[in-house]
Amino acid sequence: MSPNSKLANSAGALPEGEKSAPQSLSERMHETLRRYHYSVRTEEAYVMWCRQFVEFHGGRSPMRLGAAEVTAFLNHLATARRVSASTQNQALSAVLFLYRDVMGRELGEFTDLKRARRSRHVPTVLAREEVRRLLGAMEGTPRLMALLLYGSGLRLNECLQLRVKDMDLEQRQLTVRSGKGGKDRLTLLPIAAVAPLRAHLERARLLFDEDRRERRAGVELPYALATKYPHAGEEWPWFWVFPARGESTDPVTGVKRRHHVHEVVLQRAIKTAAARAALAKPVTVHTLRHSFATHLLQAGRDIRTVQELLGHSDVSTTMIYTHVANMGGLGITSPADE
Repeated sequence: MSPNSKLANSAGALPEGEKSAPQSLSERMHETLRRYHYSVRTEEAYVMWCRQFVEFHGGRSPMRLGAAEVTAFLNHLATARRVSASTQNQALSAVLFLYRDVMGRELGEFTDLKRARRSRHVPTVLAREEVRRLLGAMEGTPRLMALLLYGSGLRLNECLQLRVKDMDLEQRQLTVRSGKGGKDRLTLLPIAAVAPLRAHLERARLLFDEDRRERRAGVELPYALATKYPHAGEEWPWFWVFPARGESTDPVTGVKRRHHVHEVVLQRAIKTAAARAALAKPVTVHTLRHSFATHLLQAGRDIRTVQELLGHSDVSTTMIYTHVANMGGLGITSPADE
């Protein structure tokens, strides 16, 4: 039996006196993650780590494993696979979720746990001229999305999941719903994006009207809103700002509907534009968010304001950008230039 099937079939082992559950452990984990409103990406990562945990121990049922086996797996990640501290922490969170929230079992203390070394990386930041060159090498919807990543400091998924009702073009502000950590926040809407957004939303309205004429399923709604407001997904305010051109099947519900643009569309567009603009730095989607924060600090904005705009729960996370903002001709003179 493969480790994956072992994870899938080991759910039935419940404490004595209880009836066997009809669901597999994998199914119960998916269901619990969704009940707690974890993101799809987190759900996939947690299930992947639990499967690797089972595989590491030769396909043995998690019911027969405990804190010692969890420690051995995490130590293997830190020493043999040399994963980062954040990766090891994610694996630990996934296995703890499996035992505590799915199986209802506490593992207790972890002794002899070797923590992966936490490295401190300075984020890659583009200069303002480099941002202009990058955006100048883009066009259409990907360019507008990239402009919002840089001008509003959005994460990739926050941009993809924008709804029409989240855009306030008059007040020039944007509401991020259920960002990282499940928090809402307000951020800037750059003036440069207002006119392109108006034109873009007119084109998106054509897709919305087409869906209504064809009586297609409404867009996906977060959490239990589809139950509370069953027709909200068919209303314009809930429509995606960046809708996909065609329909696809929802992997969770199996409903065929129009989703937002796939993340790969923007990732590929930025990679292509960076090459076209001959940028020597490694540029990813997140580079634009790093540049947003750094350029605000360079312009004299206080770090607490930048923290709120980025949606960081701890100002120490935002502090990393001060190291970038205080370098490279920004008030510090090299002794070689004196």
